Amino acid sequence: MAGEKRPPKTIIPKKYPMPVQDPQRRIKNFEEVALGYPEDTVIAEAKRCLDCKNAPCRQGCPVDVDIPAFIRLAAQGDFAGAIQKIKETNALPAICGRVCPQENQCEKFCTLGKKYEPVAIGRVERYCADWELARGALPQRVASPTGKRVAVVGSGPAGLTCAADLAKAGHGVTVFEALHVPGGVLMYGIPEFRLPKRVVQAEVDNLKKLGVRIEVNAVVGKFATVDELLNGGGFDAVFIGTGAGLPYFMKIPGENACGVYSANEFLTRTNLMKAYLFPGCDTPIRVGRKVAVLGGGNVAMDSARTALRLGAEESWIVYRRSRREMPARREEVEHAVEEGVKFAFLTSPTRIIHDHNYWVTGMECLRYELGEPDASGRRRPVPIPGTEFVMEVDTVVVAIGQGPNPLVPRTTSGLEVNRKGNIVADPVSGATSKPGVFAGGDIVTGAATVILAMGAGRAAAKAMHSYLTQKGAVR
Repeated sequence: MAGEKRPPKTIIPKKYPMPVQDPQRRIKNFEEVALGYPEDTVIAEAKRCLDCKNAPCRQGCPVDVDIPAFIRLAAQGDFAGAIQKIKETNALPAICGRVCPQENQCEKFCTLGKKYEPVAIGRVERYCADWELARGALPQRVASPTGKRVAVVGSGPAGLTCAADLAKAGHGVTVFEALHVPGGVLMYGIPEFRLPKRVVQAEVDNLKKLGVRIEVNAVVGKFATVDELLNGGGFDAVFIGTGAGLPYFMKIPGENACGVYSANEFLTRTNLMKAYLFPGCDTPIRVGRKVAVLGGGNVAMDSARTALRLGAEESWIVYRRSRREMPARREEVEHAVEEGVKFAFLTSPTRIIHDHNYWVTGMECLRYELGEPDASGRRRPVPIPGTEFVMEVDTVVVAIGQGPNPLVPRTTSGLEVNRKGNIVADPVSGATSKPGVFAGGDIVTGAATVILAMGAGRAAAKAMHSYLTQKGAVR
């Protein structure tokens, strides 16, 4: 009847739990930890959504997914409609559903979360994406060819997102990837147990269906420079999304000993080169009985959990602040704890100890206490004199961050970089100091999240489309 009020929605306070592998089983394999919702749970979880008119969840999504719309369709069991709605703005939904920090993005603003637990937006997104991958990608609308050609340097999340949006706009896109497989950090950095490589490959294959060309083993700055791609290479614009692949070290005595890895090398050898399958694959990796991972971010968690799966008896996170200040996702920390990773908080190494053959035998550390907040907003760690002690370890993985690879900036004329070597780009358009060249992701911001890199790639693609169709520079 007209004017009849809808009955009040029954609120289910908590998210439906994510099914996961048993911790004691999963530390002996590299299979995916989170198993995904079954269909009935997805529908029930989606029905928790309050369908707010102002949709505050959208303000937390860097790629501006219409979250209420796809959640509404999922609640109706219309997964084809839901995934189509997601892919209007998100080219990599199966990846985002697994590794995007939803708790600090869309779910952070969920109205339901003000009193109860927020809707599990990422888990519903993952189901919809996996539903499509199991059936084959649904066709997407691609504009008529514009005749313009774009080179995308780097096939990580920023590059793939930029490529997808430009291809859908009708431009000819070629992605140049330095490694032998596309995916960037999605392939070499994030472990199989968090992001199966078959999922990344399937998402890349879907981009190829849009007409995106991908050339691997193509190191821009060696086989061709950005200048050469623009002048004589046949490209009208270039997007640089080469990420942050240059590892940082502590610069302490003994750091060059045998048994010390950068997290970049440790994870690349394991993930991309599949060292965990040795001798079935050609790349071995040596992991001792006791492993210390330096750092407190997601990369540190990935390294510590990987070490256990490679046979370490003990795997330690050594972090100079407390658990409260750790930048890693809460879910990743919880999984690490379940799997037996140990934590040494308010601790930092001062030197790495080795034997006469230069193999690691221990690590001298110093205790810390927390002082006043620093520029990051976290309380600054202050060393406590006289608290030195030695940790018995035989493998050390340094996971304190990465910086930009200097190859592309150094070989590109007129490209402004900052003192850290990151490319200076407009935060809205991604335009750089060089006309026709745009950049986004970790090469601009420093190491950040997959979804923020995707947001930068999408913003740059929009600006590049304007640049290409107006035949003028953005700035």
